[in-house]
Amino acid sequence: MKVIIIGGDAAGMSAAMEIVRNAPGIEIVVLERGGIYSYGQCGLPYILDGRIENTEELIARDVAIFRHKYGIDARKFHEVTSIDTTAQIVRGKHLRTCERFEFQYDKLLIASGATPTIPEWRSTDFIGIHTIKTIPQMEYLMQDLKNVQHVTVIGGGYIGLEVVETLQERGLAVRLIHRGKQLMKKLHPTLAEKVFVEAKTKGIEVLLEEEVLGFEGDDRVEQVITKSGSFATDLVIVATGITPNTQFAVGLAKLENGAIIVNEQMETSFKNIYAAGDCATHFHRLKFEEDYLPLGTTANKQGRIAGLNIAGKKAIFNGIVGTTVLKFFDLQIGMTGLSEKEAEDLKIDFDCYDWQANHIAGYYPKARPIDLRVFVDKKTRKLLGLQAVGEAGVDKRIDVFATALYNEMTFEELVDLDLAYAPPFNGVWDAVQQVAKRYGEN
Repeated sequence: MKVIIIGGDAAGMSAAMEIVRNAPGIEIVVLERGGIYSYGQCGLPYILDGRIENTEELIARDVAIFRHKYGIDARKFHEVTSIDTTAQIVRGKHLRTCERFEFQYDKLLIASGATPTIPEWRSTDFIGIHTIKTIPQMEYLMQDLKNVQHVTVIGGGYIGLEVVETLQERGLAVRLIHRGKQLMKKLHPTLAEKVFVEAKTKGIEVLLEEEVLGFEGDDRVEQVITKSGSFATDLVIVATGITPNTQFAVGLAKLENGAIIVNEQMETSFKNIYAAGDCATHFHRLKFEEDYLPLGTTANKQGRIAGLNIAGKKAIFNGIVGTTVLKFFDLQIGMTGLSEKEAEDLKIDFDCYDWQANHIAGYYPKARPIDLRVFVDKKTRKLLGLQAVGEAGVDKRIDVFATALYNEMTFEELVDLDLAYAPPFNGVWDAVQQVAKRYGEN
């Protein structure tokens, strides 16, 4: 059997390795349009301030290892342009030589990831306007930053905030432009305000409700033009979102944004074609529907499931609950489950509970407060979501709550969890248990 994999990063190579382990006789060809395999995209922002010394540290396995140790035909600069689903043929071109290629497959995995988007603004082709998703993009940015004093970041989501922090830590003046009313749009406004204050406290110029129209300059960008004015800058980083790389997958069922719809075995709407990672949908256990929340953790899990199924080992992707965490200067920002807007859109009648607790025993040195907001189904008392912001301990509470969500626990059952306790690590009642203890039905 011959398996073609489109994409050589998280989902694609997770699948490839499962096939190697479980069905060593299968021929595997990987078609990667870039020149680098299997690297940690989420670590890219931390190259900017030297926390990670160089991009090579982000590479988990060099392409040579896949070729020589595991026998995978791992190809570079091979861009797929079309799929003949009837003849089961993948076609494309080599980006360096422009030579056309085609491969017949018995099974096909689309793990082509996603690409950063730049809205249809004026004059986006100036030198000095960047996006960050790949190692070459980061290396180009690092070269361009050498004589820069001021950077404008457009977009107040995860990538935007991480880039703002690391640019400021690098010693640059930073402006953050965001078109929404608050940073981190899924956060409740009271928690988002803490993120805004943290940015201002650290010297970041933050412009909210600012609509970008385009750019001005002379070959190189010099001004960001918005509806309210013109803002001088030396360099721009756009972090306004991504779009799935699925334009070549004509005919497959997709969401409106282009994400390929898959079932629990990562199968698409066409026989013998699978999809996984940032180019595919992600089943949401609380929404009971296909969603799109592209994360490295999910890409690796979906790739593993696809690889096992291709290898003949039945496996099921059990879905996500929407768990994320972010470091922003001295704050940790975490979310899992549904936001209030998502719960409202699903027409769920829910209760909200706000609570502040220390991340460790209050009397122990350096105890720091965490602000939590918990969402609970009013009728069933099942947990719906948690948002938390604090200087420490947010990740632990988010992970505990995500596990509880996955197992469909009720609010009151949180009190019974047997969580680790010692003053340097926790209070006798964990922060999430304190909320349930205070507001739970007795």
